[in-house]
Order: sequence, then C-alpha cells, then structure tokens
Amino acid sequence: MTYVGYQRTSTVEQQAGFEEQKRLLLATGCTKIFEEMVSSLSERAQLSLALDWVREGDTLVVTQLDRLARSTSDLPSIIDQLEAKGVGLRVLNFGGSVIDTQSATGKLLITLFGAVAEFERSQMVERQRIGIAKAKADGKYRGRAPTARAKSAQMGELAKTGLGASAIALRLGVSRASVYRILHDMRSLV
Repeated sequence: MTYVGYQRTSTVEQQAGFEEQKRLLLATGCTKIFEEMVSSLSERAQLSLALDWVREGDTLVVTQLDRLARSTSDLPSIIDQLEAKGVGLRVLNFGGSVIDTQSATGKLLITLFGAVAEFERSQMVERQRIGIAKAKADGKYRGRAPTARAKSAQMGELAKTGLGASAIALRLGVSRASVYRILHDMRSLV
C-alpha cells in the first residue's frame, strides 16, 4: 500500500499552512505528494494528476477535507473516482484515524464532515460580507489592492520584449487573464 499526499492552499500568503500540510503528509508516510497553491474554485491540475496517478491499493491522504473537495457536491465525485480505482481516502483532521470510504459508514462520515466544512465556509463568507457592508457604510472599506494593475508598466515592457502572456504572468505573479486584459486595455489606448 502506498500513501499518496495532496496538499493545497488558496494563496501564497498561506505558506505556513502549506508547509504544515507537507510536514503532516510526510509524517504519515506519503511517498509521493501533489501540491498546489490555487483556489478551490480554480482548476486544480495537481488534484487531477493525483487522482490519475493513484493505483489500486493506494491511499490518498489529505490533512483536511476542505483541501480536497470544494463542496459537498464535489466530494462524492472524488470519492467515486477513488473507489472506481480501488483507492482509499485518509483525512488527517479526524484525529489520525483512517476513514474507510469504501464502506457505507465511511461514506456517511466523510459526506457529513464535508457538509459541516461547507457550512463553516458559508458562515465565514456571510460574516465577511456583513463586515464589508459595515466598513463601506462607515467609509472605511477600500477593497483589495489591484495587484495586477499595479504591474501594468512592467507587463507592457515585458510584452515589448516578445514574452507571451503566460511567461509574463509567471514572472510577475499574476494571472494570465489579468495580463491579457491589461495588455488589451493598453493597446486600446494607443
């Protein structure tokens, strides 16, 4: 049996959490770890690779359920893929005990905890919306700093050197879509 790890954080600002996930996965005995820093709403290429890579008898290990599935509707699909390949799932935030996703009880528990995680996330988003609305009403809300727009001049210079949007995005740490949008806007002004 091989333990295969999957770790994910939404942003690079969560580096400490990312490193802690890796430490826990290695301590569990994972011999292969797929890792990525993307929002759960984005395409999770490394998760797809992990699901393709695991073989019958392997166990996919994650530190928390919300690192694996984006919602309770996403979770059964992932479990179905694992079951079809004869792969188990171990979630470390259950006190280190193994949850057998191939049993009815294991499926129930994992779905229940997935629902709780989704509920907690919804509550957090709702509290955030209330806080933002109050800050706006008080004239204190400025929103997120426009990181890509702040790098417009650099994007223009890199584009002049012949670099493509993907290379520019990678070099400046912004999304490729932002590069396309900003370069398009720059060309429209000329």
